[in-house]
Amino acid sequence: MEIDTVTFSAGLLNRRDDLRKTSDALQTTPEARFLPVWSFKPLIHDTGGLAMLPQTHPLLQHAAMTVFLGLDGTGAPLFAVDVSKADIVAGEESQEGVFDTSEQRHESTPFASFRDLKTVMTDLTPLEAEMASTARAILGWHKSHKFCAACGTQSEAAVGGWQRHCNACGTPHFPRTDPVVIMLITHGNSVLLGRSPHFPQGMYSLLAGFVEPGEPIEAAVRREVLEEAGIPVGNVSYIASQPWPFPASLMIGCRGTALSREISLDENELEDALWLTREECADVMAGTHPDILPAREGAIAHFLLTKWLADE
Repeated sequence: MEIDTVTFSAGLLNRRDDLRKTSDALQTTPEARFLPVWSFKPLIHDTGGLAMLPQTHPLLQHAAMTVFLGLDGTGAPLFAVDVSKADIVAGEESQEGVFDTSEQRHESTPFASFRDLKTVMTDLTPLEAEMASTARAILGWHKSHKFCAACGTQSEAAVGGWQRHCNACGTPHFPRTDPVVIMLITHGNSVLLGRSPHFPQGMYSLLAGFVEPGEPIEAAVRREVLEEAGIPVGNVSYIASQPWPFPASLMIGCRGTALSREISLDENELEDALWLTREECADVMAGTHPDILPAREGAIAHFLLTKWLADE
């Protein structure tokens, strides 16, 4: 099986919806393995990869929420466990641009530390990356959707963590995913890049925006580019997608052909936008451009630009 090279998008996790209602029993099986997550940070082994623990490990005594992820290739049940209430040894505050590069440890796992998924996503195997992103997304949804949208009563986790149920009015609630289009907009030999006001100095990326209710993907691409950069777009085609669990997006990578090169910025959305030739973009991605930083490896923008430069 060929694995999609977009991070988080391998599709290797055997999610087994049919087993979610029996996840409590699966947790007690000897082969079950658990991924601890502290403050949305997965536990990462010092030698690399996710640190999966057995059900008897003392860190799991601090579990506030357990989610059934699915089965691995051997049929072993996989779970994500929120252990945010555990006492950890706080690492030094550390930031790399907009990313948290600090590490935290628990005394029971001296061989591993809790690390921001954005900083380790390209170091994980495709299956591990999918597991960690799924855990991040589901645990984030539970934290932000504790109360019933129908009656306001606090709801409870159900079906292995894949639903919340309101005992007061009976309404079931399901995990939320927000579709976002991200666009490789080209005109001849050039590609359009934009810069949001919150980006680190020198960072540019492909334009992106949320799909609105009732809106098809192609229309969202054309609307977002026209709104943000004032550029009309003709043909639009789909390329690839990426779950982006920060907190709950599905990035839908598309390519569009610009009908004009004239940029008219919406300064509420973009601080700057520019056209780069293929040669200039190659310098950016190689890290040799004097003013513009390369797209972060692991993000779908990096994937789309790399494919464009390779004529793929």
